[in-house]
Amino acid sequence: MPILKLRETMRGVKIGITMGDPAGIGPEVIAKAISSPDIKKLGRIFLIGDKWIFNKIKNKKLKIKNVEFIDLKNVPRKNFKFGKVRRAYGRASMEYLFKAVELIKNRKIDCLVTAPISKQSIRLGGFSYSGHTEFLAAQFTKNKDSIVMMLLNKYLKISLVTRHLSLKKVAPSLNQNLIYKTILITYDALRNYFGLIKPHIAVAALNPHSGESGLLGSEEIKKIAPAVEKARRLVKNIAGPIAADWAFSCARAGKFDAVIAMYHDQALIPLKITSPESGVNMTLGLGFVRTSPLHGTGFDIAGRNIAEGSSFRAAIKAAVDSSSNLIRSKKVKTV
Repeated sequence: MPILKLRETMRGVKIGITMGDPAGIGPEVIAKAISSPDIKKLGRIFLIGDKWIFNKIKNKKLKIKNVEFIDLKNVPRKNFKFGKVRRAYGRASMEYLFKAVELIKNRKIDCLVTAPISKQSIRLGGFSYSGHTEFLAAQFTKNKDSIVMMLLNKYLKISLVTRHLSLKKVAPSLNQNLIYKTILITYDALRNYFGLIKPHIAVAALNPHSGESGLLGSEEIKKIAPAVEKARRLVKNIAGPIAADWAFSCARAGKFDAVIAMYHDQALIPLKITSPESGVNMTLGLGFVRTSPLHGTGFDIAGRNIAEGSSFRAAIKAAVDSSSNLIRSKKVKTV
């Protein structure tokens, strides 16, 4: 399926970037990413964070241009240390996000790329969100089920029905409506974010061998298959439930544009095996494009200038590509 190439129209895209946890590798991977020649030409960057932290980590050889720094000056300088879980750092990382929400709602930025935050630090700071996805859902939607986490790299696009749940909670949490909504939101994103006119979608089974007609589990029969049949009224090119190993194998071979996964690691394992350096987390259903790299805060290596910035570069490119397609989809009616 051809993906629209709109790089020549991207220069007007306003890219918001939040610095993430100031004690993590966020400042470092951002600095490396936005200094890359291929990133500089994509659009105007608005970096939200604490400038003295950014300057502390930035390699003097990096030439940072086309960036407007929105300095919130909210990280205490006294006894600052990279790699630490602290209340002040959690509050600072959330304040960056609240500022980004303000900019999006006032149309000052078109898309958002977020550096990693620490769930422990934000909880110490008084916030109960389990991650960026849930925070943004609370700011922009009335129903948490109206957003979807998509994980992608240069080979695969995978949407999650459930996100950060223990395995024992996955099966009870699945229901026909949730699976159905995930399929439709993914279908809409494939058309509007990725420019795919007639996307092909595979829906992965939960159990081994797709449940073996109920011998290895009934979720395929009772929950997944009915959701697929309901979705087929709108999504013509859909298959499932398919044994997960075969679904991902076919998607890697180009037979499907996206796979609907039932739980977190069902998606992350094939994604990180195929191309972790190009991995991106994208939130669907917000009305704008939000992406992040496919890694965490990296506290164990933070401040040492050894973090690799390829996933953050991929996140910026994905945000700009998808924002350009989204802008175009609003102007041109697809068939």
